[in-house]
Amino acid sequence: MVGALTQALARAGHPVQVVTPLYRGIRQRFPAIRSTGWRFEVRIGPELVPGRFHRLDPEPNLTLWFVDQPGFFDRPGLYNERLHDYPDNAARFSFFSQAATLLDRHLPNPPGIVHAHDWQSALVPMRIQYERVATGWTSAPKTLLTVHNLAYQGSFPICDWDSTGLPVQWLHLESALHHGQVNFLKGGIALADALSTVSPTYAREICTPEFGCGLDGLLRRREYELTGILNGVDYEEWNTVGNPALVASYDADHLGGKRANKAALQEELGLPVDGSIPLFADVTRLADQKGVDLLHDAVLDLLGSGERFQLALLGSGDPRLEAAIDRLARTFPNAVAARIGFDAALAHRIEAGADFFVMPSRFEPCGLNQLYSLRYGTIPIVRATGGLADSVIDPRENPDRPTGIKFHEPTAPALVNAMRKGIGLFQHPEVLDAFRRRGMRTDVSWTRQATEYLDLYDEVYHGV
Repeated sequence: MVGALTQALARAGHPVQVVTPLYRGIRQRFPAIRSTGWRFEVRIGPELVPGRFHRLDPEPNLTLWFVDQPGFFDRPGLYNERLHDYPDNAARFSFFSQAATLLDRHLPNPPGIVHAHDWQSALVPMRIQYERVATGWTSAPKTLLTVHNLAYQGSFPICDWDSTGLPVQWLHLESALHHGQVNFLKGGIALADALSTVSPTYAREICTPEFGCGLDGLLRRREYELTGILNGVDYEEWNTVGNPALVASYDADHLGGKRANKAALQEELGLPVDGSIPLFADVTRLADQKGVDLLHDAVLDLLGSGERFQLALLGSGDPRLEAAIDRLARTFPNAVAARIGFDAALAHRIEAGADFFVMPSRFEPCGLNQLYSLRYGTIPIVRATGGLADSVIDPRENPDRPTGIKFHEPTAPALVNAMRKGIGLFQHPEVLDAFRRRGMRTDVSWTRQATEYLDLYDEVYHGV
């Protein structure tokens, strides 16, 4: 999201600077990265930890700054390995946040807005607010914090507060103190000048106890400073014309290539090649949040009742769900194909080849696959939550311009009913193709979404 948004802003003529850790592999992927010679130290507990800034200018108006500290960031994973968080994550991202604030303060052309994302950079708004007050940084930028998924908060033992470089007086219930722990995300939510999240519906949901993950009270107090903006799609990457991952190009006016991609996908996955059978799909993290267990049970129900369809699934995650999906595929090899893991090219082929894309999420801040599906003429079947509710139009909402199918209860029977609607829709090719064309002509690009962020930046900068 950050990469696509910043590119869209830069291409619209707005100067953008991105700050990110120099994770393992970045330098090899982008050999044009150069050292600036800028070395610095920040305090992490009792120690001064050194770091360096590197820089890349990939296109006009866009500068990437990389925070180099090998001990913290030259690791196999970003935040964890084998599903276990790094034990020094508080120190790692305290270092990053202090480095980013240092950069903000000393750039020749300092920013007017600093846009932080999630708990990993949520200390930046806190740090900037502290330096406004404690050091008289009167020209400090305004801050916006975007919450991509409230379930991940960066919660650490009280002793990790020392790593932030902030005085103990700044740790209290109106900042980062939460149930006896240091909560990076809570601190950012409390002290950023403005807040956003990745869909209008999710912005409303996280202000409720059901979706607020323990922070709903704080979010309700800041509800009028919280904006929901849907994510977009990078049309250069997610494109049905000239895409090397696909066997045939197609567009809204020429859908023949989509049928060719379906046949090729069925063959690749070992499913019977049959254009007359509806092909459902999911590309997902195998987790309870994503409702994979609901999909598993719904498929069993539908196959048990004699429904004729196929399912293609790509994903990895919870070993228990991996085993269940693998067992389902082995039990019904002519109806279910599963690939455990991730394959970016296969994800494109699944989006292009499927008739329906199923997203039974229990909660979904924004979701991207339903946007990819619209772009690829694959009809999304989604639970009406978060960004799924905002980006898909059900026939009951607007019979003149539906783009997908929604269901409301996070249960297997509700999903079964929605999938049966898809099977029924498949029996009417003209109506089916009208859904496809409508989705493909829906503008879900970052070019459009970037204008909403520009409006929000203007409001934050001027204190509206």
